[in-house]
Parts: sequence; structure tokens; C-alpha cells
Amino acid sequence: MLVCAAAAPAAAQERLGVVTDSLKLLALEHGSRIAFQAKTRRELGGPFWDDYGKSIRLPGQWEDSDAWWVNYIGHPIHGAAAGYLWLDYEPGAPADFGLNRTYWMTRARATAWSAAYSLQFEFGPLSEASIGNVGLRPETTGWVDHVVTPVGAFGLIVAEDALDRWFVQWVERRTTNRFYRAALRLALNPGRTLSNTASGRLPWHREGRPLTSR
Repeated sequence: MLVCAAAAPAAAQERLGVVTDSLKLLALEHGSRIAFQAKTRRELGGPFWDDYGKSIRLPGQWEDSDAWWVNYIGHPIHGAAAGYLWLDYEPGAPADFGLNRTYWMTRARATAWSAAYSLQFEFGPLSEASIGNVGLRPETTGWVDHVVTPVGAFGLIVAEDALDRWFVQWVERRTTNRFYRAALRLALNPGRTLSNTASGRLPWHREGRPLTSR
């Protein structure tokens, strides 16, 4: 009974932590949309609730109006970032790639969180539909976002974990150059880089692996 009572506040704190950091990731992504997309800024005016309601629609096609690199590179990266935020708060989640059940189950739960994050990003109150009214025109929404984001996130998380364990750490054991170490982490782990940035850490952060270590 005492163990259960002690575990409950810890679990609540973990849930609050992942929600808080996910909101920071949302702020970062929507801030970038507003700063760099004229089409998003154009849709910020008008009746908010009316336009938001009209923007929520089931897609009628696979593709939307975004470039291929947005859908097939950008969305998996932002999905992987959400998944890594989940892993930051899951007790016992392995940091390294592994072939054991614990590794795959934690990555599956991270993918589920990524899918929930993606659904909110597309349709929720802090979404592309509400901020920028994506979906107001039918051709701007497609199934590609709903499928590629979580599926691509799972594949990217596993790939980043494998690259980090078998290549990045291999290189780090052979050099003390901080620039090389940081650049390699940034280039080969974009999902982790984005999640680190959203959670207020240095983009190249690795728990227990400072850049200056051998």
C-alpha cells in the first residue's frame, strides 16, 4: 500500500513533465510556422472558432499541399521528437538500442504518444487547424500526415538509437574533439536534437555522456 501511494505522485509528475515539454515543442513548432510561413500568417485573422470548426475535416485524399520533404522527412522528425520526450519521462526506458522486450515496448509506447501528439497537432485546440486554419481548404489536408508521422517516428527513433549506439559512440571513443562530437549528434539524431531543444537542454545533450568525456 505504501509503495502504491508513493508511486502515484511520481507517475503524476512524469505525466505532467511529458505534457509540459510537449507543449514547449508545440510552441516551438507553431512559432516557426508563424515566423517562416506567410500562408500561416495570412490565416491568423478572421473569426477564430468559426474558421477552426470549418478546418477540422477528414481528409479526402492521401497527399496534402505540403512539399514531399515536409511530409516524409519533417513529420517523422517532429513525431520522433515527441516520442523522445515520452522516453525522457518513462522510468527504466533504455537509452541505447537493444533487441530486448523492454526496448521495443518503450519505443512502442513512445510511438503511441507520438500518434496522440500528431492528432493534437492536426486537429486539437493548439493545432494547424486552429493556428493557420489548415484544412479550411480541402486540398490542404491529407491522410499522409496521420499515417507517416507516427510510423515514421517509430522508424526514425529506432534508426537514431541504432546509429547512436553503433556509430556515434564508436566515433566518440576515438576523439575528444567537442565540435566533431556535437556535429555528429546533431546530424544523425534530428529527432533527439529537436526534443532536447524543446525541453530546454542543449541540442546535443546525452544523459551521462558530456562532450568532453572519452
